Order: sequence, then C-alpha cells, then structure tokens
Amino acid sequence: MIDRKDVLEKLLAAAAAAAEVVMRVYAETDVGVELKGPNDPVTRADKEANALLLSLLKKDFPGVPLVAEESDPSTFAGFGASPYAIFVDPVDGTREFIAKNGEFAVMLGFAEHGRATVGVVDAPALDEVYGGVVGLGAFRTTSKSPARETIHVANATDLATCRCAVSRFNRSKSIEAKLDALGVKELVAIGGAGIKGVRVASGLVEIYAHPSKGPVKLWDACAPEAIVVAAGGLYTDGYGRAFDYRGEVAQLEGTLAANPTLHAEALRRLQTVRAV
Repeated sequence: MIDRKDVLEKLLAAAAAAAEVVMRVYAETDVGVELKGPNDPVTRADKEANALLLSLLKKDFPGVPLVAEESDPSTFAGFGASPYAIFVDPVDGTREFIAKNGEFAVMLGFAEHGRATVGVVDAPALDEVYGGVVGLGAFRTTSKSPARETIHVANATDLATCRCAVSRFNRSKSIEAKLDALGVKELVAIGGAGIKGVRVASGLVEIYAHPSKGPVKLWDACAPEAIVVAAGGLYTDGYGRAFDYRGEVAQLEGTLAANPTLHAEALRRLQTVRAV
C-alpha cells in the first residue's frame, strides 16, 4: 500500500528543486518565450523545470507514469492503466510568470486509482508552499514560518458574503454571465489554477469558479484538487463532475472549488445560466 506521507515529502523536495530553476530564469530579462499554440506560451523555465522534475521523480517513483505538461505525450501513453500517476506542471501560470507578477507555481499531484490524493503547490515568488494529503489535512509554509501551518477552507454559507477567485486572462461574455449569477460579494482575479486553488484551501477566498466550456488539463487540476479536498473542500469541474485521473489528459469543463455548502449552491445558480 502506498505511503501518502512519504509521497508528500518526495513531492515537496522535487518541487523545491524545480522552484530554484524557475526562479533563476525568472530573474533573467529574456525568459525564452515561445508559443506552443494560440495563447499558449512556454518559457525556458517550463522546459528546464520539467526536465529536472522528470529526472527526480523517476528516481523516487520508479514505474509510476509521469504525466507532464512539457513532455511528449508518447512518454505517458497508457498512464490510465496504472494504479498510480503523477501529474506535473513545471510552471502553472506561465503568462503570470512572463508578466512577472509572481502568481505562478510548480505543481505536483499524485493520483491513486483515478483520484487525486496528494498535492504540492510551490509558489516561489510568493514564498509560499502548500501541501495536502487527502484524509490527513493540508498546510502552508513560508521561509519566515517554516513550521507547517494547518489550513482549512472557509466556513461561509452565503455566497453574497464571499470572494470568488477568477481567471485574470480567460474571460468571455459567457463566463461573465455565469459569474454574475453566483451573486458573490467580490470577484478576485488570481493567476494560475494552483494559486486560486490554494487560496480556497487556506480560506483566503471562499470560492474558485471558472465556468468555462473549455476542457481542463489534468496537470492543472490534480495538485490543487488534492489540497482543497484535504482542507475540507470540494474541487470539481464547473458542472460538479469529478476529474478522472485515469482518463483523457484534457477533460470535462471548467473548475469549481469551495466548501461543500457553497459548492452546492454555486452549482445550483450556475445551472440557471447554462444556456448562455
């Protein structure tokens, strides 16, 4: 049986090593921006951190598929047949990295039999590291406060009093209409799925909603899902459906994370504007 505590420690160490690479490139004037596709940039930090993470994780988790954003898909073909998989996003929030606003992270998520169970989100420019193990809890550390501070989702029950983390870049009339239907007190633009997820897990915002019709990549979901769930919340697609970490790399539609009460009410309100 897998030791989730051991998995967590290995993921934390790998993420910390990758974060050093990312910050070295971040300090440079030219970070080597290229486009993988429309509105899909990649930098030298993404590539170098990806390579380092693969090297470290192969040693620590022999035989476990490494589903990494900057790897050739052929390297993780058939990962769904394995009982375990690790989802690697070397720089979640690449556009934030390029904009140099600090809201990016190294993300590592561990899945067992299709479910996210261990997650690490290391945000080096913000000096914040988050970890979570489903069933054991979630925590945050900083260099000034290295002791693991237990975190938990907010206990709010009324959306009208809540702050909602939303995308800074991926917005449309359809998404705006759905966000309006939530009736929250404030929309807070935050970069990167990981940063938005840990803000919910730590109670700094009450809900994260991205009611998009576009699919979500599993390396964007696994780590924050594990941390949010470990912190007492729910993390699903925008329709309340669970991500299946044995399925397609890109699946379902959008993201919704909050405590169970807010999550249920948000789904109900979003249902009223599904046709938009």
